[in-house]
Amino acid sequence: MAAGLVISAPASGVGKTTLTLALARAWRNRGLNVQCFKSGPDYIDPAFHAVATGRASVNVDSWAMDRAAIEQLVSRGSDADVVLAEGSMGLFDGVATRGVSGTGATADIAEMLGWPVVLVIDPSGQAQTAAAIAAGLRDYRAGVRLAGVVLNRIASPRHEDLVRRALDDAGIAVFGALPRHAEISLPKRHLGLVQAEEQAEIGKLIDEAARFVAEHVDLDAVLRSATAWSPQAAARGLNVTPPGQRIALARDAAFSFVYPHMLEAWRSAGAEISTFSPLADEAPDASADVCWLPGGYPELHAGRIAGNVRFRGGLRAFAETRPVHGECGGYMVLGTALTDADGVRHEMTGLLGLETSFATRRMHLGYRLAALAAPMPGHQPGARLRGHEFHYSTILAQPDTPLAVVHDATGAVIAETGSRRGQATGTFFHLIAEDR
Repeated sequence: MAAGLVISAPASGVGKTTLTLALARAWRNRGLNVQCFKSGPDYIDPAFHAVATGRASVNVDSWAMDRAAIEQLVSRGSDADVVLAEGSMGLFDGVATRGVSGTGATADIAEMLGWPVVLVIDPSGQAQTAAAIAAGLRDYRAGVRLAGVVLNRIASPRHEDLVRRALDDAGIAVFGALPRHAEISLPKRHLGLVQAEEQAEIGKLIDEAARFVAEHVDLDAVLRSATAWSPQAAARGLNVTPPGQRIALARDAAFSFVYPHMLEAWRSAGAEISTFSPLADEAPDASADVCWLPGGYPELHAGRIAGNVRFRGGLRAFAETRPVHGECGGYMVLGTALTDADGVRHEMTGLLGLETSFATRRMHLGYRLAALAAPMPGHQPGARLRGHEFHYSTILAQPDTPLAVVHDATGAVIAETGSRRGQATGTFFHLIAEDR
């Protein structure tokens, strides 16, 4: 029977991912079978989890998914010794309006699955106040149970002693304290961590994090705090329809933001996926019946994409007879032009009239609920799709037929409607699930 834990924190940037990876690798080094999950819509962290554990990780999201879907996804951990769910942002951070089964907060997953929470606390610039924060998180919601804390970025032994004494007075267990250690810092860029597949030394970095955490954290105590868990039989799984039988999927450093659970659901439904690299100037498989361009970092490779004649010509030829869909960065590449951060305008594939710019950056972030006004691969007009949008591009033009009426999590209509022209469609949000 697996033992379940949630790794969370009071805020982003405290060290959740590093601790999750370190615990997973340290326990794996001890011969334990470890399964990770990511709570929330972050599509980068699961790839790091997979490197640390040797097992695929997926997202679970209470705003976009119902309880049955979440239980079906986490059931993959039934054969593991330890199951770790890494949270997003702070423990209780979600949206103001409830979604399918919650607000998207990590606390929703902890309560739903009955897994206790290990908090990562960064007491930089604090001492006893760190205990007040931990106690407030412990007492905020009755259904969420705090197992204990790991202190991160401790400045000195005296600093650690002050914080430990305060936490002990509050009745909160301290599993360990990590001094500052630059060697295990994960590199970042504007949409989060630099992706695992782009870091040749990621395995060594995780090994060093595991060694460091094992030296300073009581791994046995953390493991004992986990709750024995066996998954409930899900009445049904995730509601996902493949966009086609044979799917040509763009996959490289510019097109890598795709939810693992989506690909698994497509394959489970009988779809076949063939990958191609636009950055390597490859065209989609001519035998496929649909092409899908996920998001990623096309803005970092815009000049190369613009110059890749075989890719652009092959994609346009494909779209003459079969559907092509792009999400976020993929949507931008389906457009007419993309202006990079230096103000240089690059010609894209021209399947849609969309023009975007990174010269003046503006963050777009949040859950999206889209009611399709036109068909897109796998979904008919009227379908209600749940997804998440995160990018810094500015729309200069979006002249084509709107694909959907799109609302944010508060119910407000937003301008990023997506587009349709001929066989090409695109959205700024990444699809997570379809409402039943």
